[in-house]
Amino acid sequence: MTKYLISFPSGVMQVAEGEWDQVVEESHQVIRDMKAAGVYVFGGGINEEGEPVSVAADGTVSSQGYSAFTELDGGHTVIEVPTRPEAIEWARRVAVACRCPQELREFMYDPES
Repeated sequence: MTKYLISFPSGVMQVAEGEWDQVVEESHQVIRDMKAAGVYVFGGGINEEGEPVSVAADGTVSSQGYSAFTELDGGHTVIEVPTRPEAIEWARRVAVACRCPQELREFMYDPES
């Protein structure tokens, strides 16, 4: 089985006035369906009020993230499924429920994880 990351940055989620409750319910239903299917690993949104820290290879901690990358925010869900088409179908369902495009990425296999 392969793990996949389904994600979107906060800025792409544009919910029309009065639709927020419906989007929340529909997206939660997709998560409930993932759990029922046994493919859900974990998910959630990045706390955008929390400041990132960087921990260097020597253990030094600084109050910054990677400067070369844009801000990490939005929602993230990790699933584990046998095929890429199945992962794409779950990403499609999340996109429909959240009313925004989703990015799908495959985790590299690591026998220790």
